[in-house]
Amino acid sequence: MTNDIIIYTTDDGKASIELHLDNGTVWLTQLELAELFQTSKQNISKHIKAIFEDGELDEKVVVNYQLTTTQHGAMAGKTQSRKTAYYNLDMILAIGYRVRSPRGVQFRNYASTVLKEYLIKGFAMDDDRLKNLGGGSYFKELLDRIRDIRSSEKVFYTDTKPKIDDIIES
Repeated sequence: MTNDIIIYTTDDGKASIELHLDNGTVWLTQLELAELFQTSKQNISKHIKAIFEDGELDEKVVVNYQLTTTQHGAMAGKTQSRKTAYYNLDMILAIGYRVRSPRGVQFRNYASTVLKEYLIKGFAMDDDRLKNLGGGSYFKELLDRIRDIRSSEKVFYTDTKPKIDDIIES
């Protein structure tokens, strides 16, 4: 099980949140989601309920319930266990497209930029993460995929044929 920590900081530098990457996804509580999107926990709860009612996501897949220990509110020195829901990256993205807050707009602009780059170029990269963190466990996968693409005869042909034709015509 991998557990990398990514510190997400907004472009304006006014907000940052620790994102715990666990086996390829991020898990946040409703309170952390509210902090991320600068809205109320009640608003996050409303969006989660609507996402499940719309059938957009399956609760069994996107929610991980864990017991957490907290101080007992009524009894000094006592602790209590509570079941806390953690929501994965799929839910974070779904909420990001629904929440109406300045941070939600910022999220949608960022997500749209990445998606647009992917649709136009066929890939999207987080240059800063690759430069500063080395890409984590994904760097080897990235190199393997680049090698596979470069070894493709089709890419070789379309890349070199025009150059060879230019040389022949000269």
